[in-house]
Amino acid sequence: MSASVVRLFQVGKRYSERYALKNVSFSLREGEFVYITGVSGAGKSTLLKLLFAMERPSEGQVVVNSSDISRLGKRALPNFRQRVGFVFQDFKLLPDLSVFDNVALPLDVRKTSAADVEYRVNGVLNLVGLGDRGRDYPTSLSGGEQQRVAIARSVVSRPSLLLADEPTGNLDSRNAREIMALFREICSMGTTVCIATHDEFLMNEFPARKIELEQGTILSDNRAEFL
Repeated sequence: MSASVVRLFQVGKRYSERYALKNVSFSLREGEFVYITGVSGAGKSTLLKLLFAMERPSEGQVVVNSSDISRLGKRALPNFRQRVGFVFQDFKLLPDLSVFDNVALPLDVRKTSAADVEYRVNGVLNLVGLGDRGRDYPTSLSGGEQQRVAIARSVVSRPSLLLADEPTGNLDSRNAREIMALFREICSMGTTVCIATHDEFLMNEFPARKIELEQGTILSDNRAEFL
């Protein structure tokens, strides 16, 4: 049995009097691929923010890579996020930096040696099919290519957990399928991949465990089908 990378126990997140999440409990194993789904406002993005320690739970316990999110101090956050990658729907690339330098940012924060940066950045650019685009700038790339750069940046630190918030929402169907295939490949290398999406077509084409949220609570979880 693989070790748990994520464990949530009766988690709630409240904003004023409104609950965005309530009584949410589940775990994710090492190397697991899972969708977090539900209609807009169901709590998908809030859940990912908790897993990335962008938010703290109002109640319950969130444990990621053996770190209790509630107990993480500001000084511990950079080290925590080295082991958790996050892919945003709008890419969040820096337009004044080359593709190579965008991908290298997480390594620069860690003061990684130049030789190791070169090796790892070139490696992940080859993985996402952009090995020859390192000197280009984000504005010269298509939407699908920019998302590939964002994915490369999120995995260059070799995280154990990769989160993605509606990563295909701004892409056409062909690019969306290619990006999903890339996430599958990353998962096959041992990374736990957790994708928030409401795209039923892609979830049917790339079947995996699906945790469905409704008004902040878990409506269904087909985990047993993928054990």
